[in-house]
Amino acid sequence: MAFPEDRPRTELSEVQQRRLQNLVSGLGGNQFWKTRLAEAGWRDLAQLGKRLEDLSFLAELPTCGKQDLVADQDRNPPYGSNLSEPLERYTRLHRTSGTTGRPLRWLDTAAAWSNILEAWAQIFRVAGVVQTDRFAFPFSFGPFIGFWAAFEGAAAAGHLCLPGGGLSSAARLRMIEDNHATVVCCTPTYALRLIEVAGEEGFDLRGGPVRLLIVAGEPGGSVPGVRESIQAAWGARVVDHWGMTELGPLAVECESSPGGMHVLETEC
Repeated sequence: MAFPEDRPRTELSEVQQRRLQNLVSGLGGNQFWKTRLAEAGWRDLAQLGKRLEDLSFLAELPTCGKQDLVADQDRNPPYGSNLSEPLERYTRLHRTSGTTGRPLRWLDTAAAWSNILEAWAQIFRVAGVVQTDRFAFPFSFGPFIGFWAAFEGAAAAGHLCLPGGGLSSAARLRMIEDNHATVVCCTPTYALRLIEVAGEEGFDLRGGPVRLLIVAGEPGGSVPGVRESIQAAWGARVVDHWGMTELGPLAVECESSPGGMHVLETEC
């Protein structure tokens, strides 16, 4: 069976349509979207599903931004009304970083989290990860979703995963070197910070084991100056990745076409 990212266009369209119909059919218990769609004139979800057999109709539906969800949580604390399952079925709580306003709380069920890990498997394949790679995660492992899913996705794929939560930057560099980590997942800003610490502490990044840095959370991975600085100091390739707390992993850069990103079309 082909990997999701290798499917022909006709199969991708079928997957998108099937998942979209499943999504619409599950909105009956989601008060947030029932209200939002009703305000736009769509009270009959079955009829809406039929209209969405033409994907171009998506452009006519109401949009939703982070601030809409934050406002809903203010009105319906603590998690808002954007819930499609009974509360007891949710097993994960994360939140946005709070850099652009009050953090948004986000809940995932075990099934939703499993789908996110499958999406990360796509991210790793497209990025050029191989089975012998070892991963280092110099990440705080706080409530910000960050690289939680990447860590578990890499572990599920059979990779050795090194958690750097609670360690100093120097200790994280030592962990990378001692365990011969070949892939580092972090923000672009922190990759630059580790370059500074490596210079202060005498670590030879260019001569070290890291061959790939998967960066996310900021635009730096696709900014030429930032990207080149990281690659030059680490002696490793930078791969940019884009995701959202509300949606999970969405896009990643591939090895053969650096400088852009491929959207995971089975997921969005």
